[in-house]
Amino acid sequence: MHKLLIEGGHTLEGSVQISGAKNSAVALIPAAILADSPVVIDNLPAISDVELLAELLREIGGEVEMDQQMMKIHPENMVAMPLPNGRVKKLRASYYLMGAMLGKFKKAVIGLPGGCNLGPRPIDQHIKGFQALGARVTNEQGAIYLRADELYGAKIYLDVVSVGATINIMLAAVRAKGRTVIENAAKEPEIIDVATLLSSMGARIKGAGTNVIRIDGVDQLHGCTHSIIPDRIEAGTYMIMAAAIGQKVRIENIIPTHVESVTAKLREIGTDVEVDDDQIIISRGVAKKGVDIKTLVYPGFPTDLQQPFTSLLTSAEGTSIVTDTIYDARFKHVDELRRMGASVKVEGRSAIVNGKSSLQGANVRASDLRAGAALIIAGLMADGITEVSGLEHVDRGYEHLEEKLSNLGAKIWREELNEEEIEQAKQA
Repeated sequence: MHKLLIEGGHTLEGSVQISGAKNSAVALIPAAILADSPVVIDNLPAISDVELLAELLREIGGEVEMDQQMMKIHPENMVAMPLPNGRVKKLRASYYLMGAMLGKFKKAVIGLPGGCNLGPRPIDQHIKGFQALGARVTNEQGAIYLRADELYGAKIYLDVVSVGATINIMLAAVRAKGRTVIENAAKEPEIIDVATLLSSMGARIKGAGTNVIRIDGVDQLHGCTHSIIPDRIEAGTYMIMAAAIGQKVRIENIIPTHVESVTAKLREIGTDVEVDDDQIIISRGVAKKGVDIKTLVYPGFPTDLQQPFTSLLTSAEGTSIVTDTIYDARFKHVDELRRMGASVKVEGRSAIVNGKSSLQGANVRASDLRAGAALIIAGLMADGITEVSGLEHVDRGYEHLEEKLSNLGAKIWREELNEEEIEQAKQA
């Protein structure tokens, strides 16, 4: 086990290349189960979630070849092997195995998913969709059992806009009999990415990226080659880092429309943002001033960037209010920021940030993936050295983090945890 050490106060400058989208990758890999011939996925991020999913595909009989950013998946010999525990418990996105295996085999046994602890994130909308398609769903000894004699298209209205449920229902419906209509569907770019892969495999999907998606089921899907879109959350994280302590940072391999809400807020606090076709340049602007942020479903401000932006706001003039309408438990980073000297308090679903705090290096722990990013940003701004533990969360979503930041001029490195720190980590 490792901890990340950051010597604060070093200005960031240069360029950084954004990796493939983590939130696409974790859905695209299970989607390959639906094909009857090899699927090649390119521009994969080198993160632990990708490695875990590759191992899960091998567990059900798939052959998986990996070469840097490319994964070739051979689904021909896959079977509906139950996955009640083990690796499936380690990541939230394991629930996509439900839709893919149900679509391919008409049955699945999947352990309840793990991942970051962000409070209640029920999968009731996923289950509602599977049942509408004709599946019988039971919860037995901590695993979800899905069974169907056949899947039939249906009209499904999602009670809440859910990326996970939208994708999972798409995966189950592409090989169902007849037409499926998903209403109140999520519009995130990752939805379009998954629909593009499925369409390349022979699926018939219309409306991805809108709130109504129509799917006409097909009997078979074939292999294809697909390149993942750039990671808008990683891009947004580096944009926020550059605004926090950058001189001039060029963020490359980016789709600017995917981060428009972040661009708008950075300009509002006084950062210079120059947008090009596939890159964004962040330059030091005028003195930062506080802003209010409310997270919303896409194209609103993403919940995944609420925590990193909170760290940035500790250096802004005045008071800022950050409200998360998606996950009410996504404020566990606040106690750690206060440990570093930030003036932040949580009231209900909002964090109130009193700016111009002088942050000091401290020993802090990442409770989840984006909390880890928030603490790293705070460490970059702080006086002295910040030690961040809980890196298993950070490694789930950021490829080559230390290397990318070091290339920008940060002083950042890893060290092994000592025995006492390992024991503390186990108890956390």
